[in-house]
Amino acid sequence: MRKIKVGILVSGRGSNMEAIIENSKKGNIDAEVAIVLSDNPDAPALEKAKKSGVEAMYIYPGEKKTYMTPDREEEYVRVLKEKGVELVCLAGFMRVLKKTFIQAFYGKIMNIHPSLLPSFPGLNAQKQAWDYGVKVSGCTVHFVDEGVDTGPIILQRCVPVLEDDTPETLAHRILKEEHKIYSEAIQLFAEGRLKVEGRRVRILPGK
Repeated sequence: MRKIKVGILVSGRGSNMEAIIENSKKGNIDAEVAIVLSDNPDAPALEKAKKSGVEAMYIYPGEKKTYMTPDREEEYVRVLKEKGVELVCLAGFMRVLKKTFIQAFYGKIMNIHPSLLPSFPGLNAQKQAWDYGVKVSGCTVHFVDEGVDTGPIILQRCVPVLEDDTPETLAHRILKEEHKIYSEAIQLFAEGRLKVEGRRVRILPGK
């Protein structure tokens, strides 16, 4: 099967990025990571990607802290399209994408979030869940729209909250599932098995 080209956007350590790159290199997913882009010049993910043989670069995101202006989004889009990217994966990218970016890759942007959306969107989701006292948490892969963690849900994985959990131990166990579920969603996309119908994402049968 032909491998799709993936672009990954990061801001920090890039553990989900590493999992995607590893699964790509092992042939576990029909995808090739063509480029890694960061809004943070000091993101550890940049060096990790380069050590894995993947091109990685910092692109100035503009002066806003939570989103990029249209001209900055255009620069990200330009580089991704130059690399032939067919699917954009956000892996700890700490900015909300706006109209310019969303329209350029409509239906082709995924994000991973460490909660069972729509519960606990935004920052520190694991601590939000722990503070609230839920018995089950988890992670979600969803398509990206202009909201914060509001796009149609592709896959979810449950993680029980243990009696002796702390926000940190819960986050660690959720992260292990994130590393699995993100690549599963990428593979479904590569196989053309995801169909968005309103708020629902139908997973079509495999061939």
